[in-house]
Amino acid sequence: MRTLVVTENSTIDGVIELAGDWFSPGDSGPDVDLTDVLATLHEQRENADAFLLGRVTFEDMRGYWPNQTGDTTGISDYLNSVSKYVVSSRLTEPGWGNTTVLSGGLRSEIERLKASEGKDIVTTGSISLVRALIAEGLVDEYRLFVYPVVVGEGRRLFEGATGVPKLRLVEERAFTSGIVLLRYRPSSE
Repeated sequence: MRTLVVTENSTIDGVIELAGDWFSPGDSGPDVDLTDVLATLHEQRENADAFLLGRVTFEDMRGYWPNQTGDTTGISDYLNSVSKYVVSSRLTEPGWGNTTVLSGGLRSEIERLKASEGKDIVTTGSISLVRALIAEGLVDEYRLFVYPVVVGEGRRLFEGATGVPKLRLVEERAFTSGIVLLRYRPSSE
């Protein structure tokens, strides 16, 4: 069975919404070295062959990543080539290569995808979808990249969440930028 991994970028106060300027994918800026973070993301990409998204995040990414030329991070190449799965009852023509629209019941679609052959299935962003996956008990691992920023307001991953099992920390990794990766899996206790 494949592993469903929720990967989110978060502020210290738990905000995952990309409002404001606290996060810019692949952009380290002049004073921040993200080499080690990008290496970890590359490692994650090597272990995943499916990318799961909600419609809104998919449409945002579809409007950005295919148009990136000269992207040295490898993110654009990966997103353009990986098998993408979009959970949507409204989207009919995805307009981005290697994309399948999942329009059936969430539990049955995700269980079918997890039962298929392959590597990890990763989802990021897609706050409404991720919360629904949590409520259905379908998440096998959480990878939280916590940025050393406090924004005070915005949507949080577990805000109003139901069905969250007790989690156990399986890895913590600090990066030179001050970002910390926290990996959790549901506890068997």
